[in-house]
Formats: sequence, structure tokens, C-alpha cells
Amino acid sequence: MSEPVPSPPSVRSTLAVADLEIKDAQLIFSAVWADLQERHGRDGLRFPREFIWLGGAPGAGKGTNTPFIAQARDITAPPIVISALLTTPQAVAIKNAGQMVGDREVIGLLLQELLDPQYQDGVIVDGFPRTKVQVECLKLFYHAMLELHAEFRSTGTARFHRKPMFRISLLFVSEEVSVQRQLSRGREIREHNRQVRESGVGVLLEERVTDLDPELCRKRYMGFKDTNFDALQSLRKIFHFHFIDAEGDLPEVQRNILREFAYQSTLELSPEVFDLIQNIPVATQLGMHARQELVSRLETYGEENEELFRQVVKLIEAKIIPIVRTHAMSGHAQINSEECLLDDPLALRMVIDVLWERGFHVTVDIHRVEVPERIDPETWAIICRMKKVYRIEVRYPPSDIRRGH
Repeated sequence: MSEPVPSPPSVRSTLAVADLEIKDAQLIFSAVWADLQERHGRDGLRFPREFIWLGGAPGAGKGTNTPFIAQARDITAPPIVISALLTTPQAVAIKNAGQMVGDREVIGLLLQELLDPQYQDGVIVDGFPRTKVQVECLKLFYHAMLELHAEFRSTGTARFHRKPMFRISLLFVSEEVSVQRQLSRGREIREHNRQVRESGVGVLLEERVTDLDPELCRKRYMGFKDTNFDALQSLRKIFHFHFIDAEGDLPEVQRNILREFAYQSTLELSPEVFDLIQNIPVATQLGMHARQELVSRLETYGEENEELFRQVVKLIEAKIIPIVRTHAMSGHAQINSEECLLDDPLALRMVIDVLWERGFHVTVDIHRVEVPERIDPETWAIICRMKKVYRIEVRYPPSDIRRGH
């Protein structure tokens, strides 16, 4: 047998550091988790269901886009900003005691804050994880929440221990864009403060040295790449990962956000529930090829059902469009029709398709009405016939009339 080839010293040292970080994370998380259980009890560990762990390059627009992300995910609670968390009375007390606010303290402060009931339905955490130890603690936190979910799922408090959903979200811009935006922000703040000092009106804003020097801007960007970016990237294969291009203007960035957070059942539902409903199409998927399918149907009508198609078009021109024209001001017309042609389901579908192709929004309801026809002379019972009334509702852009003042 051949002798195993030893790893190079650099590889061994890297593995040793990684092992040490994992052990540190396990010690830190175990201590924080034990402290939380002692203070709140197992059932009192009621964390949010949805977490968005948000990171972003300097100048990527986290502050601008965080409210938009929250709205997109129906999160009403304010974000937890790690840098702000380190200025809370608890963090200040730690500093005043002569201790450093390291990973152990950050994780303790964060998990305690997450127990606030306002975050129960969802939360955005800005600026975590930043270190490899914090990454490992995040994984341990997820598995601890899964244990809580399994433990309480058949109890009366199951709704407080739902299966967690972690989303890693990264607002990304290139180094060049980041530096430009940082410097632009520095100029705007400096000009704002100059006007406040001259007028005595307004509030002075913090002027960051890093927003005024290109080299410091670059250094700050590289710091992000070496810490926060790498930390979030390492979770890509474990949790739902959203890489959001934030280089465009605000509307473009927000379109990117909406696209990234589009509804995906496979991410949010349990496998059992998803299996039951997966054959029902998602609304956005229905619209993807709707135009092409509409055109194909119309062409088929003209080729395979030409005579019926001609009758339908004449009906639309003679009976429907005149009523639609009279309601052009409102953009909403309702037509009741007893045309026997519409009794043919294919003809009814043709009416809808033709109007949709011409830009109208159409819905059709079929109402069945009993109409007295005769009286049975022997029983004096009223004999009725069933009349079908097709109620066609048509909506379209209303007339835009400019009025003088």
C-alpha cells in the first residue's frame, strides 16, 4: 500500500483555523443558547418565522432599499441593524465593564432582540453574519430552531415555533460604483451641513472620513469583500440566497429585488403541502406565454372553424362594440345577451379571445333565469322554461379628456 501524501503546511494551517472557528462557534452558541433557555424557558424561545440576513457593499443602498424589501415580504417590524445594536444600553454596559463586544456578545444581543414579539412574523437583520464564527453560529441557530419546531409542533404553542425560513440577501455593486457613491454621499452630506451652519435651520449629519477620501472608500469596500461578502457567500449552498444587482437606478434595483423575492412555493411550504398543490399553476407562470397561446388559438379558429368564427366577429361588431363605445368615458361596459350563438362553448371562447386580443379585459357570467311559459290546466302548475343570459363585462382604459380651468 502506498503511504498517504501529507497535506502542504498552508492547507493544514487553513484546516486547523477552520476547525478552531467551528469549535469557537459551538462554544459561543452553546453558552448563549443555555443563557436564553435559563431566562425564558424552552417554550419562551419564540423567534420569527422568516429571517432576511441582509448584507451589502458600501454604497449599495441598504438603507434605501431595506424598507422596500420589507414591503415586498410583508414584514412590518423595523430592521435589526447590528451596528445600532452595539449602541444599546446592554452593549454599552458590556463596554463599561471593560469587555470587548466580540462574537459572543453580538450573538447574545442579537438573539435576545429577536425574541421581541414585534418580529414574530418576520425580520430583516442588517449586517449579520460578518465573521466565520458568526456564520457557524447562524447554522447552529437554524438547527436549534428546527429542534424547537419538532418539539412543539403538536402542542398548543406550535404557532410560536414554526419551521424557520432563512434568506441570505446580498445587495452588490462593483468597487468602482461603490467608491463613486461613497464620495457622492460625502459631498452631499458636507453641502447639507454647510447650509445648516449658515442658515441655522436643520440637523447636522455625520460626516464620515471614509466618504471623503477615495483611498479610504476603496479600503472600506475591500473590507466588505473580505468579511461580510465572503461570510454571506459561504452560506449560498445552505440557505435561500438572493444576489441582488444594486448598480442601476432605484426603479431598476427595486425591480431586481421583486424578481429575486418572487413567490416560490418550494422555498416556503413543507414538502408534503407542496406535493398536494404543485399541479395547480402559479399565476405568474400562466401569463408567461399567454399572448403566444392567444394568437395560436385565433389562427386555429380562422383555419378550422372559419364559419363560426365569422359569425362571432359579426356578433361582436353588431351587438357588443356599439355598447362598448357608448361607455368609452368610463372604460367599463356591461352587456346582457341572450344570443343562442353563445350557447356553443367554442363561440363563447372566441368572443373572449377576440376582445382580449384587441386589448379589452373581459369576463363572462352565465345566469339562468326561469321564465313562466304556460299553466298546466289540470294541476294549475306554472310551467317555466330556462332562459340563459350571458353577462359580458368589458373593461378598458377610459377616455382621457383635458378640461380647461
